[in-house]
Amino acid sequence: MTDQQPLDPHEQTGFGSGMADEPIPDAGASSRAREWLAQLEAMIQNVAREAAPVARDVGAKAAELAAVAAVKAGPIAQKAAEATVEYGQRFAEKAQTVAADWRSENAAAKATAEPGATGEPPSELSGGPTA
Repeated sequence: MTDQQPLDPHEQTGFGSGMADEPIPDAGASSRAREWLAQLEAMIQNVAREAAPVARDVGAKAAELAAVAAVKAGPIAQKAAEATVEYGQRFAEKAQTVAADWRSENAAAKATAEPGATGEPPSELSGGPTA
């Protein structure tokens, strides 16, 4: 067998360097690419320069709309709070009435000593002696 030297990675042979499929750039194409890039950069800068005032206007309009919404939401929130207080008071009164009715019914049931009215099972069901 013959001894083969490995290829020098810095050697520009075109083989194994990854550049074999790429065309050799000519000077005209390179200058055109630079010109296109410069034009593209100028267009991007123009758009950015012209878009900044528009973006500020949009932001200002959004802030104005938020302020109007906040002003209009205040009275609505006040009315909702007042309604909550009113309905809460009515509910509390009804709950107290129901609780009082249940207590009086329970007291009346205890007074008449109805079996089961006190929450205890009747004596025939409790397993105790029957009379």
